[in-house]
Amino acid sequence: MEFKVNSKILEKILSKIIPAVPARTPMPILENFLFEIKSGQLLIYATDLEISLKSSINVAASENISIVIPARLMYDVVRSMDDVQINFSTDGNSKLKLTTDNGVYNIGYSPSEDFPETPAISKSKELILNGKDLKKAIDQTSFAMSKEDMRPAMTGTLFEFTSEGLKFVTTDGHRLVRLIYKNIKSGSEEQYIVPERAISVLSKLLGESDVKIYPGKSHISFIIGDVEFSSRLIAEKYPAYSSVIPLENENTLKIKRHELQSTIKRMMLFSSSNSKQVKFSIGKNNIVVSAEDIDLGSNAVEKIPCEYSGEQMDIGFNTQYVNDILSHVDDDEVIFKLHSPTKACIIEPGKKQENEDLMLLLMPVRLNT
Repeated sequence: MEFKVNSKILEKILSKIIPAVPARTPMPILENFLFEIKSGQLLIYATDLEISLKSSINVAASENISIVIPARLMYDVVRSMDDVQINFSTDGNSKLKLTTDNGVYNIGYSPSEDFPETPAISKSKELILNGKDLKKAIDQTSFAMSKEDMRPAMTGTLFEFTSEGLKFVTTDGHRLVRLIYKNIKSGSEEQYIVPERAISVLSKLLGESDVKIYPGKSHISFIIGDVEFSSRLIAEKYPAYSSVIPLENENTLKIKRHELQSTIKRMMLFSSSNSKQVKFSIGKNNIVVSAEDIDLGSNAVEKIPCEYSGEQMDIGFNTQYVNDILSHVDDDEVIFKLHSPTKACIIEPGKKQENEDLMLLLMPVRLNT
């Protein structure tokens, strides 16, 4: 078997597939790429049984072949090469020979019989979404996924198809983010929970090109250009998050996002490492933000102008959570909708994007007396 391929073209493909190769695994075969040549097409596939990636290129091969080769060795060898033509060949001794103008490299391979098969995902339901929009949804919501394994559903991102639009939802119990694309509506209500690792890999694959999404019963598939990315779905019911979103928070605070975030970052230096508490004392025209670390005897206070309609209120938040939320609002102004110091606070951008609805919910913390 022989075929030729340019090193930079192959490197580009391998760089997209390598994220599915596990760094550590009790199944050594998963540390390999599946190289399969069939009808003049080289298919490269990798999986860790949770996610899988595959891509293909046309090659002029002398015969079909299906082998598994050490993924990281192959990737490191190819990406270390200059822009050269690589001649691949096998001679029946279980070695794949890579020949360039300057060198010869032999890599041992194994038969592919024991390599896991690609999960079969139905293509009956298809959604096409611009890659930039999908990446934006992931970037704005993924930070609030739970890190706790006690409730597996909350460790992923919810893709919710509804008549109101396509919703992306994450929560860790302390904060909740929901982004709705109102122009992507579905005739049926369906939920799919994509695990955190898949979300992380998917985000890095996305560009400006359209993405075809195929949700299935146990897996979901994304076709991005010449790459197909598949992931297992979390087989759990997502918490009834709508029930914790307050319907009426009558007190409205409007403030410059950058000013508040700058203050919050300084308050993070003065808040207690245990409670991470920051206090908002909200008045009609300004907000006093303060933090204190009793153990270290340090404290800080700042005053920021704002527009506020409602009764004067003292309310506490976790500084890290406030900073995270402000980092994911894409507008110069943010609006806090409040009811009382013990009820959930709603945060929204001052100006919403067309056909979008971004809502961030933050639970307050009890202030030290």
